[in-house]
Amino acid sequence: MEKKQLAGMAIDRIEKVFGKHNGYRRAHARGVMYEAVFTATGGAADYTTAEHLQAGETRAAVRFSHSSPNPIWTDAMSPVKGMAVQFQLPSGEITNIVGVNAPVFFAKTPETFTEMLGLAKSLKKGRLPLPTFIKLLIKYPDSRAAIKVLRKMHAPASFVKGRYYAMHVFYFIDGEGLRTPIKYEWEPDAGVAVLSPKDAKAMGRGHFEQELESRLRNGPAGFRLNIIIGEPGDPTDDPTKEWPKERRKIVAGHLEIRRNRLDDEKILFDPTVMVPGIACSEDRILAFRSLAYSISHARRTPGT
Repeated sequence: MEKKQLAGMAIDRIEKVFGKHNGYRRAHARGVMYEAVFTATGGAADYTTAEHLQAGETRAAVRFSHSSPNPIWTDAMSPVKGMAVQFQLPSGEITNIVGVNAPVFFAKTPETFTEMLGLAKSLKKGRLPLPTFIKLLIKYPDSRAAIKVLRKMHAPASFVKGRYYAMHVFYFIDGEGLRTPIKYEWEPDAGVAVLSPKDAKAMGRGHFEQELESRLRNGPAGFRLNIIIGEPGDPTDDPTKEWPKERRKIVAGHLEIRRNRLDDEKILFDPTVMVPGIACSEDRILAFRSLAYSISHARRTPGT
């Protein structure tokens, strides 16, 4: 099947399972966006010529979101939260890091992802029932580790108390053209904390947004951007697999989130938008996301 047609089918299935919600993204429908500033440490400069990862400040926008395509779901029904950052470089170029509080994705290929969406209709309160869980493990052996991780997910205690992973591999390119596989990770200044099942059950819709707004009234929140350096043999094309925990980690910079709210709908956080010094990996899901995001963006307008 042609790639764009497959991406359209995936968005169709999301709409069939979760409903059409005009004006909202087809995934991570509900969220909130703020102005931010990224200050690079220069720690990644030996690996990449990317402008925003040299020493200095770069304007940014950050969107926190709930993973559900249905904006009516309560906060607890979407234990997977998202953090998308757009770097707005002085040169006028942009690049994005799109992360979630899960280290792996549940599908290795666009075909598997689209097929698995057909089972999403059995989701109950954001969780897979046991029979569906077992079916997934049997039918999609490559996805077993990721499915187990996602089934045990707990929501962070706050948008700014989650550790966010880009899941996909990217390549840093230095001045000599050397390519180094890397992964991105956002580590919160406030520390990592998750909700207990009891607290999550008692939480109403909009709690995360209200808590973040209240927090930012008292001052900025922040995250460190960690760069994980890959080694030979680490998979670069499979977002369902984690790299070994002992991989080298570099602090590339710090993101300071400010109180100024931004228009939630004007920015498209396409994870494949690169700048010189960074390139996409061979990951087919990563390339597929660009097509799916484009279709989703076009369908936000009422009547589409």
